[in-house]
Amino acid sequence: MMPEAVEFVKAFFDAGKPVAAICHGPWTLVEADVLRDRTVTSWPSLKTDLRNAGAHWVDREVVVDHCLVTSRKPDDLPAFCAALVEQFRAAAPAAAS
Repeated sequence: MMPEAVEFVKAFFDAGKPVAAICHGPWTLVEADVLRDRTVTSWPSLKTDLRNAGAHWVDREVVVDHCLVTSRKPDDLPAFCAALVEQFRAAAPAAAS
């Protein structure tokens, strides 16, 4: 609900940078209007809100849709963290030789 936070998230999407949200975090993505036609997961109680925002909601421990990583709950942290690290690795500029 903080406009600055919503704009921060939107700017990451606009720049093609990795974004990650777990549990109830995807509500910020709804506010940023960045979920249309994306596949996501979250805490189950957000399913309707995410679908109403144009997302395809699935019940999986982690979902990667381009540079967006979403996950359901703290039990899913190992898979969530691994997917997020991979997204940062893919987005990092190649190290100079």
